[in-house]
Amino acid sequence: MLVLSRVVGELISIGDDISLRVLSVNGSSVRFGVEAPQKVNVHRSEVYERIKRKEAVEKIR
Repeated sequence: MLVLSRVVGELISIGDDISLRVLSVNGSSVRFGVEAPQKVNVHRSEVYERIKRKEAVEKIR
């Protein structure tokens, strides 16, 4: 795991076309903005897990 320190307004780049911008920090909560091509799906982990579970159930049927 790569651990980075950033301040509000700074970017983290992932590959050539995905960026995370730190929008705000409030106590232990951090808000990010994600810039990615439309073809790249971006979800919170709990939403992604729900989607994967639903796909697995549909695949069984």
